[in-house]
Amino acid sequence: MRHQSPSSWAAISICIAALVHFALGFSIEFSVDEAHYALYAKHLAWSYFDHPPLVGWIQWPLISLTSSEGVIRLIPELLWIISVYLVYQVTLEIHRLIQGRNAGYLTTALPSANLCGLMAVLAIIAAPLPHVLAIGLLPDTLLAPLSLGLMLMALRWTRKDSFSLADWIVTGLLLGLAGLSKYTAVFTAFALLLVLLASPKKSWITKSGFWIAVAIALIVISPVLYWNGINDWISFKYQIAHGSGGTWAWRRVAAFMGIQIACFGPLLIWGAFGFLKHCLHGQKRVLIALLSFFAIPFAIFAALSGGGSLPHWTTPAWFCLAPFAGIGLAKAWSMQHRLSIRILVIGQILICLIGFGYVLSGGVNNSGGSSIKSNPIADLYGWKLAGQKAAQLAQVNKVNGIAVQNWTLGSRAAWYAQPLPVFVLDQRQDQFDLWFGQLPVGANVLLINWSGMAFKPPVGGNLAFEECAPLDSMEVIRFGQMLSKFDYSLCRNWQDAGTTR
Repeated sequence: MRHQSPSSWAAISICIAALVHFALGFSIEFSVDEAHYALYAKHLAWSYFDHPPLVGWIQWPLISLTSSEGVIRLIPELLWIISVYLVYQVTLEIHRLIQGRNAGYLTTALPSANLCGLMAVLAIIAAPLPHVLAIGLLPDTLLAPLSLGLMLMALRWTRKDSFSLADWIVTGLLLGLAGLSKYTAVFTAFALLLVLLASPKKSWITKSGFWIAVAIALIVISPVLYWNGINDWISFKYQIAHGSGGTWAWRRVAAFMGIQIACFGPLLIWGAFGFLKHCLHGQKRVLIALLSFFAIPFAIFAALSGGGSLPHWTTPAWFCLAPFAGIGLAKAWSMQHRLSIRILVIGQILICLIGFGYVLSGGVNNSGGSSIKSNPIADLYGWKLAGQKAAQLAQVNKVNGIAVQNWTLGSRAAWYAQPLPVFVLDQRQDQFDLWFGQLPVGANVLLINWSGMAFKPPVGGNLAFEECAPLDSMEVIRFGQMLSKFDYSLCRNWQDAGTTR
């Protein structure tokens, strides 16, 4: 590292990681969520059943030109690069804030700002889960850079005597775009409000610029409000039910915390504790308010995890913690903890590389593809050929469309067999009902059954087909091992329109 400056090493590290993402992006098929959000771009709307529309809108230009997964994945790759760059910039701003206002409170001098920025960048690059969002576009991929952008504006507020009209306009746009990305952006808005409240000597609620920012944010998110208003507010109802999960249990909270440590690594945690120990002295109110960009969403998701949650929901929060962790790690580096930091960085990066290799290999399958839990990587292979085969069989047998028995199977089927309609045969309302409607009474369809999530054919009863006859099957083979199997059946005479939903 003596031959390059810390800022140069940060840029080099980002470029190396981006090249790895680029290679992986062209090597694997869409995951269930990627295909689902790519379908958003195919079916442009003001909003959607389960998420706001920006994740679909931003993909529309590329998807209108190509169906290549690798090319479409350039969008999350660019967003990841912007996010890591903003982590570096936010770190410099926090360093400047501490040095400018808190220098008299520091027991020892802070390391250079560029070293702090490098440590923050390495902490993110060495974290396993953010690489997933760098390859596959999720709403959290969008929310991360927007949250960091709002952190930058919050830091600008703390360092300036007053906000200009341009500052308020930018803040309003960032808030609105965050709201178009994911409903949990409201947690980031609360964090920004805390920063405003942490500076009692600065008036803001009486400023016209503040209300202009609020108006801009509301205008930007108005498509979501309009769409929900004409659709019985189904998105909000779904998200409330989805967030609350099932029966609450402490063991789920403990599991959530353990998974978070595994997914984001001890570097970020160690660095954050180092910041709290050595740097949180003068201007505590402002720094704690800035830390709420991490603390508010993480605490809420941890509390909700007792009913069930997904580990990637906290990713924007961890990006917002990285600048503080970078300063804490740089402080530890200057206090001769270099060997420990090197071991953690190298260890976490090795874990990431092992994960990349595991994905490319197709995983380890010990049960012949009988369960997705036995090999979750099998879910990333075979869907393109399976969708093309389904489209051919549907055309030959002249059916009304394709049917699956769980929505997670429908996304890839609808993407790779488009433009055929895909019907999800359950009693749960979802986005597929809005796109393709409910399966008509008497319809004939091609039923796809995947070994990773197998179901018995729905035959007999009030919500079933009169008969389902096997048509064909397809095995997915990678490096000599069978990852999964697709079975196709011709199902005739659907007996119910699904009005009981």
